[in-house]
Amino acid sequence: MDTPVQQKPRETDEKTQALSDKGKWYILHTYAGHENKVERSLKQRVESMKFTDRVFDIIVPTRNTIKVSQGKKETVKEKIFPGYVLVKMILDDETWIMVRSTPGVTSFIGAGNKPTPISEKEVEAIQKFMKLEEPMYKVQFSVGEAVKITDGPFTEFLGTIESIDEARGKLKILVSIFGRETPVELDFLQVKKI
Repeated sequence: MDTPVQQKPRETDEKTQALSDKGKWYILHTYAGHENKVERSLKQRVESMKFTDRVFDIIVPTRNTIKVSQGKKETVKEKIFPGYVLVKMILDDETWIMVRSTPGVTSFIGAGNKPTPISEKEVEAIQKFMKLEEPMYKVQFSVGEAVKITDGPFTEFLGTIESIDEARGKLKILVSIFGRETPVELDFLQVKKI
């Protein structure tokens, strides 16, 4: 019977992990809408310039949200902080220049010209928020707005939005039935703007 061969951990992995522990999280400001492009460019530059021992992680904070548009529900990745990218790195002159000269990056966030790191606790909070299970609804309705019901027993009825429950994706609609306003609770998908 063969005994399993234990592989010795690679020294570079331990060394990189030890260096990563020294790295700090910095916030980059980018041109609006360029966050993902900056993330891709930075990852490519880190690899090609062999900075993997000084730049460890790049995050564009996003969260899955449900957007209801024209009666259709779709899940979209919404940026939590548009125009910002998080980078875990050891900041020195070379890494600063490499990051700062990446197309789409406008600046590091910090006091004066000095990039200011954020705490691990703050980054953990952002990452927890990114992983929250219950997606939020992207509301495109407002209280007092007139809507037409498109689904259910009140199809074709017109009503006015009395209240909005974003977390549940529900609307309370005042519908005129036999001359009396009656509140009806409906899903975002069951109504459309007039």
